Amino acid sequence: MVAKKIDTNRISFLNTYIDNLTASEAINVVDQYIRERGVHYIVTPNTDIVIKMQEDKELKNICNHADLILADGQIIVKLSKWLGHPIKERVCMTDFIWDVCNLANEKGYRIFLFGGKDNVLEKATQNIKHRYPYLDVVDSYSPPFGFEKDKQLLEEANRRIANRGADILIVFLGCPKQEKFIYQNKDKYNVPVSFTMGGCVDFLGGSVKRAPKWMQNAGLEWFFRFLQEPKRMFRRYFIDDIKIFGLAWQYRRRRKNEKI
Repeated sequence: MVAKKIDTNRISFLNTYIDNLTASEAINVVDQYIRERGVHYIVTPNTDIVIKMQEDKELKNICNHADLILADGQIIVKLSKWLGHPIKERVCMTDFIWDVCNLANEKGYRIFLFGGKDNVLEKATQNIKHRYPYLDVVDSYSPPFGFEKDKQLLEEANRRIANRGADILIVFLGCPKQEKFIYQNKDKYNVPVSFTMGGCVDFLGGSVKRAPKWMQNAGLEWFFRFLQEPKRMFRRYFIDDIKIFGLAWQYRRRRKNEKI
């Protein structure tokens, strides 16, 4: 029997698509994916990833064909309203990962954590287990740098994931490495649901502090992050990511011209 396709309310946004779901709706979809088995992958574009898709066509193709595309950015949500296709809410991965852990804890699903620096990943795993002592984290593994370009190391990583029997794989490799790893290897390690969660491991492991709640609500979480790592984040926030406003302007103008 063929599983019924799940309606994720997919809408267009600039050069990509977004599944217009709340966090609670998204977690229900994740649960359905796990129960129906198969192989699914979920991407979580923020402003930086949307901009990267302009130059990286492979990344764009991977994201646009994902089973679930969740908007992890307040700017994306705000621009969607300006463009006339409002997204319900930001599905913040730093919060959503706890929703995933809670789901796994309640349903007995097994989680594999993959990527990030060794010490940060270890601490992140400890913090998850502290909150959910009975959650089955089957493994946490930080592969060697450049493993994806080494045939033997890549095969070892796929074999390790496959052998653990996880229901959920959470990948912390950063964009675009994590998206490409999942897309190219998902049918080899055969886990029902794979997530891209990038820098979440740094928050989980405590190496980067989370912004105060009022800054999160005001859409200023990026600025708090910039204050912590100004040299590293300056180009991303003030040179690269700002391009999204130009994209939005072009998109809106093009739509107006089409209506004339």
